[in-house]
Amino acid sequence: QVQLVESGGDLVQAGGSLRLSCAASGPDFSWRAMGWYRQAPGKQRELVAQIRSSGSAYYKDHADSVKGRFTISLNSAKNTVYLQMNSLKPEDTAVYYCNADVVIGSGPYECPYWGQGTQVTVSS
Repeated sequence: QVQLVESGGDLVQAGGSLRLSCAASGPDFSWRAMGWYRQAPGKQRELVAQIRSSGSAYYKDHADSVKGRFTISLNSAKNTVYLQMNSLKPEDTAVYYCNADVVIGSGPYECPYWGQGTQVTVSS
């Protein structure tokens, strides 16, 4: 069973920074993309950023753009993806979820896996 374990969520003042981590573990798996989603109260879950196993990154273009403030990165050897969040705003407040497109064994099919979520609260 593949598991994604997130950490790093916290309460922080506006303008502050946080670094989220998501570690994937389990037997005989690989992954093709890992990403961070967030869900604010009363809103749908939305993609924040995604990184492929090649290292190429994609940032979702939101109205309150995260590009330039958030950076996604990975440690392939540790199957761990990070989200460095700088210049945080109150509107960044949400539960942040890690997602991975996982291939079990030799594949060929991908399955989405989710972490349990980590709360990020930004106070004004």
